[in-house]
Amino acid sequence: DPNADTEWNDILRRKGILPPKETPKEDEEEEEQIIQQQSIVKTYESMTLQELEENEDEFSEEDEIAIEMYRQKRLAEWKANQIKNVFGEVNEISGQDYVQEVNKAGSGIWVVLHLYKPGIPLCTLINQHLSELARKFPQTKFLKSISTTCIPNYPDRNLPTIFVYHEGEMKAQFIGPLVFGGMNLKCDELEWRLAESGAVKTDLEENPKKQIQDQLLTSIRCSMPSRRDSDQSDED
Repeated sequence: DPNADTEWNDILRRKGILPPKETPKEDEEEEEQIIQQQSIVKTYESMTLQELEENEDEFSEEDEIAIEMYRQKRLAEWKANQIKNVFGEVNEISGQDYVQEVNKAGSGIWVVLHLYKPGIPLCTLINQHLSELARKFPQTKFLKSISTTCIPNYPDRNLPTIFVYHEGEMKAQFIGPLVFGGMNLKCDELEWRLAESGAVKTDLEENPKKQIQDQLLTSIRCSMPSRRDSDQSDED
């Protein structure tokens, strides 16, 4: 049988005595289907989201799941790029920008607004911390504004002030130097305060300020005389 799959027939085919072995029709159809599928994959992978929508009817039903998964992946990448491109720094605004930049920031957007004045050291420190936090949390919109430019006659005694908004509603406010703990304020402490309000999703596991407080309490306890030492002192 010239079509039999034997070693002798293979030798005869290599010598040209027998013609090449015929490919079964089923194998040919399967190979053609694979090539077609690869062509389709290549086509939709090179398309934009808009082109996928426009050419949706041209794809077979078998490709719908793969195309939908690919569409969702492209959409997630697009959203991630949009977030990265929009925020990531502290932008200066005036009173005229307030409504547009704060109240109409957009759905799901957290806004942190710092009211400050040049020449106030704590305001300068907080602006530095916010710049660092803006880079760390690009999904949050960080803004700053000179207090009286944003709110006429805003008293200096209330500076620095931070307002936290979500979808146009105020969620938290931090007013005055005492709230921030003065010039000893650390960046991670401010991060924790903003995280408590919901403005950022911190990876800190506990309040950094608590560690300092615990250390102070331990130090105070160690420096205080014990009850026994006190009794002995009274006897003397």
